[in-house]
Amino acid sequence: MPDLASPGQPGGLAPYAADPAQSRGRKHAEEPPAGRSAFQRDRDRVIHSGAFRRLEYKTQVFVNHEGDLYRTRLTHSLEVGQVARAIARQLALNEDLVEAIALAHDLGHTPFGHAGQDALQECMADLGGFEHNIQSLRIVDHLEKRYGDFPGLNLTFETREGILKHCAKNKAHDLGDVGERFLRGSQPSLEAQITNLADEIAYNNHDIDDGLRAGLLNREELCANTLYGTIFAEVQQRFPDASATILRHETGRRLINLLIHDLVRETRRRIAAEGVTTIAEVRAASQPLAAHSPAIAHEVATLKRFLFQRMYRHPRVHRQAEKAKRLVRKLFHTLLEDPRLLPLKYQVRINECDGAAKRRARVVADYVAGMTDRFAIAEYDRLFDPHGEA
Repeated sequence: MPDLASPGQPGGLAPYAADPAQSRGRKHAEEPPAGRSAFQRDRDRVIHSGAFRRLEYKTQVFVNHEGDLYRTRLTHSLEVGQVARAIARQLALNEDLVEAIALAHDLGHTPFGHAGQDALQECMADLGGFEHNIQSLRIVDHLEKRYGDFPGLNLTFETREGILKHCAKNKAHDLGDVGERFLRGSQPSLEAQITNLADEIAYNNHDIDDGLRAGLLNREELCANTLYGTIFAEVQQRFPDASATILRHETGRRLINLLIHDLVRETRRRIAAEGVTTIAEVRAASQPLAAHSPAIAHEVATLKRFLFQRMYRHPRVHRQAEKAKRLVRKLFHTLLEDPRLLPLKYQVRINECDGAAKRRARVVADYVAGMTDRFAIAEYDRLFDPHGEA
């Protein structure tokens, strides 16, 4: 395996790490930032964006009003950033880039978690489609309005590449530089790869934590059917008198540590096996270099199936999801049929569409996708409750 440090890389980064000085640049040329790197500037711009602040009131599994302690898109993004930075540090990758990607990756998510996304995908099926990864990119490239010299946040190619985790080939043609790898079959940076896996580590673990606290998951069943049980048994043996809360937290943090260490080991093994020494070689690899070992990948897949069956399909979650879908569908179709119900700035964009149905629908989708849970509920009441505010 090559030495991690390289004279051409700042701060002892690996030679295959993303170097901000060698970035593929921004869509609109800017002077380099003073006192910080290009990736640090990206992170700061994401944090100060309106879309990032709205994540506080967009939910993962539970609707926003169900409890103060359940995860939101904001807390999820922070947890992804923490996990990704821990992995990047051990692999001598660029921590600023993984943090920028992590904080921006969910900006395009709809209200009401995956239920809202599914409803908006259904509404847009014949009108250009809706994918939250592409919507996140749309936000940072076009929809945020903060700067006089350009639309969006004008992030670097490397951050934008990491935001676009998945993309169908028929959509990739329209996405320019960041869509090219889906057409060529090439890989993104290692920073993008590990942030994608950090996302999975974070949501699996916090969904277990939220599910146990909410009573949606049965701990005995979880232990009997997943890797969680082996770790829980070790924790229980070490802390025999601990409360259920302590046991849950201790098991959760050990599970995260196990997954991080396995990911680091397997990624190092793959890098060494491929003889990778540059970021160009990372991109040219025939498969992702960041990965879990086969044994742990199997355990993660088993855990995801368990959560899908026992938590995401739980009657309580399903009822909330169906209510959310109906709300999003009705909002979308009502606003599309009568755009005069939209805020004025969206009406201006509608008027600029020159009768093109798909472009009009995209404006409505932008508006609905940008709503928080509580704003969507309030907007629904304003539109359909005869006794509500106008």
